[in-house]
Amino acid sequence: MSILVVGGGGREHALCWALHRDTPDAGLFAAPGNPGTATLGTNLPIAATDVDALVAAVIQHDIEVTIIGPEAPLAAGLADKLHDAGRAVFGPSQAAARLESSKAYAKEVMRRAGVPTGASETFTDLAAALAYIEAHAEPLVVKASGLAAGKGVVVCAARAEAADVARAMLAGSALGEAGREIVVEEFLEGEELSVLALTDGERIVILPPAQDHKRLSEGDTGPNTGGMGAYCPVTLTTDELLARVRRDVLEPVLREMAAQGAPYEGVLYAGLMLAPDGTPKVLEFNCRFGDPEAQAILPILPKGATKHLIDIARGRWRTKRQVIAPTRAAVTTVLAARGYPEKPEKGAAIRLPSDLGPNVVVFHAGTARDADGTIRAAGGRVLSVTGLGSGVAAAARVSRAACDKIAFEGKTWRRDIAWRELQRAGAP
Repeated sequence: MSILVVGGGGREHALCWALHRDTPDAGLFAAPGNPGTATLGTNLPIAATDVDALVAAVIQHDIEVTIIGPEAPLAAGLADKLHDAGRAVFGPSQAAARLESSKAYAKEVMRRAGVPTGASETFTDLAAALAYIEAHAEPLVVKASGLAAGKGVVVCAARAEAADVARAMLAGSALGEAGREIVVEEFLEGEELSVLALTDGERIVILPPAQDHKRLSEGDTGPNTGGMGAYCPVTLTTDELLARVRRDVLEPVLREMAAQGAPYEGVLYAGLMLAPDGTPKVLEFNCRFGDPEAQAILPILPKGATKHLIDIARGRWRTKRQVIAPTRAAVTTVLAARGYPEKPEKGAAIRLPSDLGPNVVVFHAGTARDADGTIRAAGGRVLSVTGLGSGVAAAARVSRAACDKIAFEGKTWRRDIAWRELQRAGAP
């Protein structure tokens, strides 16, 4: 079998790692890949958004299954083009990917499907947005409706701050086209949870839920980022909660998408806020594996789990599973470049020891290899360091110890990934 993973970040390295573990004889390709994926297969120097070149490469190399990692190629219609070429692909159509590429559209789908979410309004007119903000209680959340690489959500403590953000998006060019339409939403309090499910549009298998840490600094302070770490499993996720998410969130959305003529196939990621009374409300949907959630979830799935992706892509999925349970615990810590997320510094040489231990997996994200073989920082989030253990506390210790040993100038990271889980367990 030959498999192409589209993308070049930590999520894509994790996908390649899991596919190689499950099908070591498969021919693996990554486009564009990174130095980590190059150790597992063949990198193709094609941008993840170059849809036509990717389709041509799939045909040229006779690739049997394509797994699309990032949201941008999905929003650009890569899955549709591959289907049109008669190729098996894991990932939703362009129409279905609007669940992530348009937060305004996702809110409308949730409204029609009766999915619990925060009260909100959508705006393209600045005056109307400012009037709405002025009339609503603080704090507020302002979201760019379009794709903004994890930087389009701003939690505003005061109405004046929300008004400034709305002006920057609608009247300025803070986020370009992504911010030409905004969603102003009530602030939801509670604890966040990432629930990812595999689906062919009808069947649903829920993966082990994870918790992301979006703020740059410890104690969940500083600006929002694409994600500074994640852990799995999360003890908040009881069987009853997952059954409720399936019934009240996942199934209604799939039915509504099918009714709209945009059946959903691939990974459906529900970013949830769990209210103090346990009610799950949807913050956002993503149409792909999360990053860094994938780096925590994939290593603790039972061997062979990636066959679900391949069977869904080929239209051969006949599973009777409801959930996939984790085999152990994982804590993923992101090592970022100095200046991330605003202006990450690139070029620092990375010292990556080879003796980090058997319970550590390092996934490359923003890295590049020099002609002389030196690995250098080439993006904002540089490495994802996943520690494995019998429980979250043990996995967190392994991840932190490995991060201490990896060196590059300007290394920025959080030592408190999984702090809520450790606090619940009374662990240091």
